[in-house]
Amino acid sequence: MKDAEQLTADRSARALYERLLTAWNRRDAAAMARCFAPNGNMVGFDGSQVDSPGAIEAHLRPIFADHPTAAYVATVREVRALGPDVVLLRAVAGMVPPGSADINPAVNTVHTLVATRDGGDWSAALFQSTPAAWHGRPHDSAALTEELRGLVRRGVTCE
Repeated sequence: MKDAEQLTADRSARALYERLLTAWNRRDAAAMARCFAPNGNMVGFDGSQVDSPGAIEAHLRPIFADHPTAAYVATVREVRALGPDVVLLRAVAGMVPPGSADINPAVNTVHTLVATRDGGDWSAALFQSTPAAWHGRPHDSAALTEELRGLVRRGVTCE
């Protein structure tokens, strides 16, 4: 992939990821579902697997309606082109519970986004959230928590 194309793909994947986080933070199931390709998949923090934008919206709607979900803050670690129309984005994220000014380290997560381009539009083929438990590595876990707290202190949702 040419440098200009890679830069465009990088920016597009980051923008898509930020739209996903913003939709979650606004508790907007429809907006989050619109980020997905027609055959897109989501794997939740608890391992739930949901396929298609319609199913993703139906899955998220009662969660947002019945639970005061925490807001994401995240740092993108890598954006890598896998082909001219496929990009892998890896990020780490923390969650700030409603009414709190701090993240809950127990739900730190690693996000994986596979973004695909159909025509000029980028959408999520896969968005996965994996617990960042890092068993046996308390120093790494604490370092991640402090890094994410820095985002909260600066009022940054995603960088």
